[in-house]
Amino acid sequence: MSIHTADSHDIIRVLGARENNLRSVDVELPKRRLTVFTGVSGSGKSSLVFATIAAESQRMINETYSAFLQGFMPTLARPDVDVLEGLTTAIVVDQERMGSDPRSTVGTATDTGAMLRILFSRLAEPHLGGPKAYSFNVASATGSGVLKKADGTREKAEFSITGGMCVRCEGRGSVSDFDIDALVDRSKSLAEGAITVPGYSMDGWYGRIYAGSGYFDMDKPVKDFSDEEMHRLLRLEPTRIKAEGINVTFEGLIPKIQKSMLAKDVEAMQPHIRAFVERAVVFTTCPDCGGTRLNEGARSSRIGAMNIADVSSMQITDLAEWLRGLDEPSVAPLLKSLQHTLDSFVEIGLGYLSLDRPAGSLSGGEAQRVKMIRHLGSALTDVTYVFDEPTIGLHPHDIQRMNNLLLRLRDKGNTLLVVEHKPETIAIADHVVDLGPGAGSEGGEICFEGSVEGLRASETVTGRHLDDRARLKDAVRPASGVLEVRGATAHNVRGVDVDIPLGLLCVVTGVAGSGKSSLIHGSVSPRDGVVAIDQTAIRGSRRSNPATYTGLLEPIRKAFAKANGVKPALFSPNSDGACPTCKGAGVVYSDLGMMAGVATTCEDCEGKRFQSEVLDYEFGGRNIADVLGMSVATAEEFFGQGEGRIPAAHKILVRLRDVGLGYVTIGQPLTTLSGGERQRLKLAAQMADKAEVYVLDEPTTGLHLADVQNLLGMLDRLVDSGKSVIVIEHHQAVMAHADWIIDLGPGAGHDGGRVVFEGTPTELITDPSTVTGEHLAKYVGKAPSRS
Repeated sequence: MSIHTADSHDIIRVLGARENNLRSVDVELPKRRLTVFTGVSGSGKSSLVFATIAAESQRMINETYSAFLQGFMPTLARPDVDVLEGLTTAIVVDQERMGSDPRSTVGTATDTGAMLRILFSRLAEPHLGGPKAYSFNVASATGSGVLKKADGTREKAEFSITGGMCVRCEGRGSVSDFDIDALVDRSKSLAEGAITVPGYSMDGWYGRIYAGSGYFDMDKPVKDFSDEEMHRLLRLEPTRIKAEGINVTFEGLIPKIQKSMLAKDVEAMQPHIRAFVERAVVFTTCPDCGGTRLNEGARSSRIGAMNIADVSSMQITDLAEWLRGLDEPSVAPLLKSLQHTLDSFVEIGLGYLSLDRPAGSLSGGEAQRVKMIRHLGSALTDVTYVFDEPTIGLHPHDIQRMNNLLLRLRDKGNTLLVVEHKPETIAIADHVVDLGPGAGSEGGEICFEGSVEGLRASETVTGRHLDDRARLKDAVRPASGVLEVRGATAHNVRGVDVDIPLGLLCVVTGVAGSGKSSLIHGSVSPRDGVVAIDQTAIRGSRRSNPATYTGLLEPIRKAFAKANGVKPALFSPNSDGACPTCKGAGVVYSDLGMMAGVATTCEDCEGKRFQSEVLDYEFGGRNIADVLGMSVATAEEFFGQGEGRIPAAHKILVRLRDVGLGYVTIGQPLTTLSGGERQRLKLAAQMADKAEVYVLDEPTTGLHLADVQNLLGMLDRLVDSGKSVIVIEHHQAVMAHADWIIDLGPGAGHDGGRVVFEGTPTELITDPSTVTGEHLAKYVGKAPSRS
C-alpha cells in the first residue's frame, strides 16, 4: 500500500510493523478522529493497536522519568517496527479485571469514594475530623515520633490518627472462622506431617523453624498438645526466635494464613489454595460493624439520616438522587463534581452498581466502563484513547449510549483507536482499518482502509459480513424436560421461579445488571451435571498453553517417544527435555538491580525451550518445537493424516477448531489469550466430559461477525448430541437462533431481577413490552406491533 506524506500533527504514521503476526504493516491513522480496527479474531488488530502503537507511546513516556522512578516501572521493549511518528500520550482502557484486593471497591477504585469521604468530613454530624475518619482502610492510632521543623531542627511530637476502620474485621467487613481439623491432623506429630496447610512441609525450612523453636516436641501427636502448645501452633502472633543459630520470625498458623492467603480475593487464588481456603475457612459478616467495614464512630456520623456506609451501599442511581437533595453552598464544587461522576456511571450503563461493590467482582466489560468514567471529565485533550471491544457485556439498548460516549471523547479533540466487532459501533467510525485476510499466519495484513461505506462495498471478510442478520429459525426444538428454579434470590434477583427447558438452546437475555448471571450462576451452575464455562483467567503459569491445558500434548509426546525409542518426558519443556539455561521458559530473566528486570530470548535454545538434542528427534518430519509452533488449523491437518496421524490428538484439535480457535498456536502461553479465547478453550477442553448441561457466558466475546455463525453451528452440534445448552448473551444473532428465550429486567439493579418474558424468539419479537424484544425485532426486520 502507498503511504502519503502528511503533517505529523494530523496523523499517526506506522511503517514496517512486525509485532506477532503483522507482516511489515504500513498505515496512517488520522488524529482527533475515531478509527475502528476490524478483522477476524487473530488477524493482528491487537498486535497493531496495543502491542505496537500503545506500547511504544507508553515506553516513550516511561523513558522521560528518572532512572530511580523507572526502577518501579515495568521495562517495556521497543515494538518491532521501523517507524512510528506522530504519537501522543496513549491511555489504554482495557478489559483487565480491577485487581483482587478485598479492600478495593468501586468507590476506592474511582474518585467517588474519596469525594464522599470529604463530603462527610464537612457536613456530617457529629463531626469526626478529616476524611480518613470515614475510611475503612485507615486504622485509628496514637503514638510519638520525631518531627523535622522548617529550620532543620527536630523535636519529639505526639501524633494521633483517626481512621474509620473496624478493629474487629480490620476493614474487611467479614471475619474468618477456622476449622482446626482442616489445618492439622491431630493424630500425627509435627514430624509426621500433622500440618495440612498447603506449602507446610517439615522436610524443608518450615520443619527446621518448628524444630528449632523449642516450642514443640516434634514427635508428640498434636492431640496430646497442651493448651499452651496449641496456642503457639495456631495463634501465636509474630515472635522473634533463634532457630539453628539464625534469627527468624515464628508465627501461628492462623495469623500466617490470614496474611498470606486471605489477603486476596478467593477467586484470585491458585486452585489448590482456593480449595484449601474453602474447606478450612468460614467467612461470616463481622458482628461489630455488620459488614460495613467501619468503626462505630464512622457509622454514628450522619448527613441527615444517612451514614457513609448507608450511601455507599445505595444503588448509584439512588445515590445520585440523594445527592441532588443536598443544598450546601460551602461544598457546592464538591457536590457538582461528585454528581457529575455519579451521572457518568448512570450514563455509561453502570447505575446499578454500588460504591461498596468489590472491584474484583466486576466483569471485564464493567471494569472497562468504570475505567472509562475517570476520563469523561478529564480536561486533557489530544490524547490517544485505546479501547478493546468497549461494547462487551452491553445489551443492544446500551450500545448507543456507549457510542455517544466515544464520540464525546473524540469531540474533545482526542484520537480514539477502537478494536471492535459489533456493526453498531463500526458504523460510527470516521476511519476503518480492516486486518486479515485470515487469522494467525494467514493474517497480519491491511485489507482495507477508509470509510464505513467503503468497507461495506469492499470484498473483505468484514465487508461481506457487515450487514449480516440472522433470521429466526423455521422450527424450534421441543424441550425434553425442565430444570426448575424456585425462589432464586442471588444479588438483585427477586425470588424468581422459572423453568429452564432442557434438550435445546436456551438463551438468557436482559440489559447489563438485570440479573442474568446472578440467576444462572447462582441457581443453575452449581448443580450436578452442569458445566459452567466463563471468561476468567485460566489458573496456570506462563508455561501453560493450549496443548498442555487440553491434554493435547500427552498423545503427541507419546508418539514422539515411540517413534524415537526414548521417554515421553523429553518432549515437555517443563520436564526432562527443558533447555537447562532457561529451564524451558524460552526466555532468560535478568535482574538489573534498581532497574526493572528484563526478559530476553534464551540464546542457547533461541526461544524454542528444548535442549538441542531433543530437537534432533522428529515425528512426521517435524520436531517438537515445530509442532508447538503450529496453529490449531495446521496441527489438525498434520495429525489427521499421513505419517503424522495421531487420532487422539486430532480429536482434540477438531474441538479447538470447532470453537473458533483455529488460528491460535498450540504452544501459545495462556496468559496471552483474551477472555473470549479463554472461554472457548475451556469449552473445547470440556466438550468430552459427561456433562448434561453446558452454561456459557457471552461466548461471542471477541468473535468476528463471520465467526458467530460457526459458533452457532457448534452450539447446534452440542444440542443435537443430546446436551442442553444455556447461553447468557447479548448478541442478537444468538437470540434469533435460540429455541427458547428467558428475558430478565425490565431494567438493571433494583429495577431488574425479574423474568419479564419466557418463550420462543418469534413470540418475543411480537411482545412490545420488552426492550430485548424491541431490539431483536429491529434486528430481524420485524417491528413489534403496538396497540
